[in-house]
Amino acid sequence: MAKERGIVTKVTDSTAWVKTSRTSACEGCTSRSSCNIAEGGQEMEVEAINEAGAKVGDQIVISIASTALLKVSFMLYIFPIILMLLGAILGQSIAPRFHLNPSALSAAIGIGSFVIAFWVIRIKSNKLAKKSEYRPRVVRILKQPRVQP
Repeated sequence: MAKERGIVTKVTDSTAWVKTSRTSACEGCTSRSSCNIAEGGQEMEVEAINEAGAKVGDQIVISIASTALLKVSFMLYIFPIILMLLGAILGQSIAPRFHLNPSALSAAIGIGSFVIAFWVIRIKSNKLAKKSEYRPRVVRILKQPRVQP
């Protein structure tokens, strides 16, 4: 499980908004659309399922399943490259049939495939973001704020 520490800034019925530091794991996260980036991009607020019953001001730990993170990372980083390479190979192989420049057709189909990959990723990520296993969760409360008498 990928884990991050943060502070709860807002609580709703079943979720908590958590202020945390932005990391490289954020780039591959399917829930990144539910995050608000603040303070020059170094901090962000993420909406997480509040399993631990955290309250505003609590220092907590949020986590996301490693399998979900790996699937999303593959989809975001590897899938477009594979599609681009397959498109380039296809362009190279069919160009002679149409009496076209193999390099030009290879580049055109490769770039087209790369664009299609990101279109597919966008559609798929919107579906995955609705699934709870791809959303961060508040798993533990580290420290509760002190109540002033």
